[in-house]
Amino acid sequence: MKKLLGKSGPYLLLLLLSVLIYLVQIQIFRKAGDTLFYFLQDLAFLPLQILFVTLIVNRILVDREKREKLKKLNMVISTFFVQTGTEIIRNFSRFNENASELSGHLKISGRWDPPDYMAAERGLRSFKFEINSRRQDLARLRTLLDESRPFLLSLLDNANLLEHDTFTDMLWAVFHVTDELFCREDLSTLPESDLNHLSGDIERAYRLLLLEWLQYMRHLKTDYPYLFSLAVRKNPFDPEASVIIQG
Repeated sequence: MKKLLGKSGPYLLLLLLSVLIYLVQIQIFRKAGDTLFYFLQDLAFLPLQILFVTLIVNRILVDREKREKLKKLNMVISTFFVQTGTEIIRNFSRFNENASELSGHLKISGRWDPPDYMAAERGLRSFKFEINSRRQDLARLRTLLDESRPFLLSLLDNANLLEHDTFTDMLWAVFHVTDELFCREDLSTLPESDLNHLSGDIERAYRLLLLEWLQYMRHLKTDYPYLFSLAVRKNPFDPEASVIIQG
């Protein structure tokens, strides 16, 4: 009971203060009818005031908070691709036997508009990857993923990032490929069935990684044109890309 009174104490105090002010007004001006009229008028306006505060002002504050959180989230995602994400894409691409066909969908340029990114995403979701785990050195991939593991684990400590479901799913898919490779001591003597299994794991992580990379490039194009310029010149799907700007 005391705890309940403690929580509601400020509200009761304000209510009593309001009643006291009304009583003083009636006592001084002797116009109880006018006081009741203005009281009901204020009471009629109260629902509109609540509507304004809760639906409009609160929505503005929530939208602002979302924008700030999204900005911080995009900074983390950008750091991932700069630090290790693009290099993981390059290594996964070596296991893709139809990489040249995929490059046609992801040869991003400065002329791309939102419809181009949407079309690329649709094409990427339906693309038939031909991942072959026998095509390249799995031990080399394992080494790269092992070197990236501490950084990837640090990303999972970011509370904001955990709210980004698709990016988190991509990270878990990459972690799964890493764990699968480290559970095998000798990657050079694996049976066909196991190699097929690893091909499926790489394909899952590769597709999710590319979808996130596509959104990352779109974000740079809109908000950071100078970072986008460098990212385009480092595009792993453009064989002619070069960080050197030619005259």
